[in-house]
Amino acid sequence: MAGLLTAYRGRRDVVVLGLARGGVPVASEIAAALNAPLDACVVRKLGVPGHEEYAMGALGGGGHIVVNQDVVGPLQISQQTLSEVAEAEGRELVRRETDYRRGRPPPNVTGRTVILVDDGMATGASMRVAAEVVRESGPRTLVVAVPVGTESACRQLTGIVDDVVCADLPTPFAAVGESYRDFDQVSDDEVRRLLR
Repeated sequence: MAGLLTAYRGRRDVVVLGLARGGVPVASEIAAALNAPLDACVVRKLGVPGHEEYAMGALGGGGHIVVNQDVVGPLQISQQTLSEVAEAEGRELVRRETDYRRGRPPPNVTGRTVILVDDGMATGASMRVAAEVVRESGPRTLVVAVPVGTESACRQLTGIVDDVVCADLPTPFAAVGESYRDFDQVSDDEVRRLLR
């Protein structure tokens, strides 16, 4: 991934934000290779009840929410179900934000080049809500970087971000984890360690 982002290496205006939790280890490697500061962007996937890894949407700070209508509609997910999941995930978002920041303020991204990183994009909901949250803070340039994704998820970001860098667009696409040898859950401890 870092090899695809060499145009940003050594630039003082660049900050790398990893979507917590899974994107932080990938972002850490990219930040090190680009000699850029690392921080986290905490968002929460709104998983379909009973199939939590399948995103019906995502939630970001400041009440930002993205709903995947192409998931919610066909599965006939009610507004009440969506609201209940969003409320629970909102509590977890606040917990993680507090835990990872440890009193530190969010990074100042105004006028900077922000590289938003995740471990991959299936529906793209988490990345879309992260982009909305970051865009509100006024970055000069907003770049999304993922090792693996779907063509449709990358296409949905057109017009929302300035550039999308995706190392692999497998066809057919089964799941992000299929592209990894080791796709174990990233722990809060690992996120805190990498952010230190």
